[in-house]
Amino acid sequence: MLERLAGKSHYCFLDGFSGYMQITIAPEDQEKTTFTCPFGTFSYRRMPFGLCNAPGTFQRCMISIFIDFLEICIEVFMDDFTVYGSSFDGCLDSLEKVLNRCIETNLVLNFEKCHFMVEQGIVLGHIISNKGIEVDPAKISVISQLPYPSCVREVRSFLGHAGFYRRFIRDFSKVTLPLSNLLQKEVEFDFNDRCKGF
Repeated sequence: MLERLAGKSHYCFLDGFSGYMQITIAPEDQEKTTFTCPFGTFSYRRMPFGLCNAPGTFQRCMISIFIDFLEICIEVFMDDFTVYGSSFDGCLDSLEKVLNRCIETNLVLNFEKCHFMVEQGIVLGHIISNKGIEVDPAKISVISQLPYPSCVREVRSFLGHAGFYRRFIRDFSKVTLPLSNLLQKEVEFDFNDRCKGF
């Protein structure tokens, strides 16, 4: 997805309003969502957060709404929609198509979280623009301020954070080898200078 978005001149970032709650549950399936509380027994008519199938169902619904626009002028990730164009007018035309589709399907957007006709933005933790895909400095700041790991669990967590940007780190596996060695079984945990070098 990031590769398809990179290099475009303009973007619109749209956000679905109360995403899951816009999806109605078929009457015959509502009993599967039954719950009991002090006020009685109830079931959902609309899809709530927390159902195990909710994310997949929601993503499929969003894809089906925009199927003829996908990879042409829009990318969809859950309730975040990125409309793009190679020019200002191209992006504006794409935005018009997408907004008309939202009207046709009663898909409600959260206007306060939408950004229109911008030249760069953050998608899946990366900055996309006409320059390509870049690292989000805010994420790097968070990673660089993490304290040194003091146990295997913390090393694993740190490698997970750093691995998010492995595409930008040449020879990532070689660079992180001293840390990865700490994850091996029956190896004494010794966070030495070689580990701190990362």
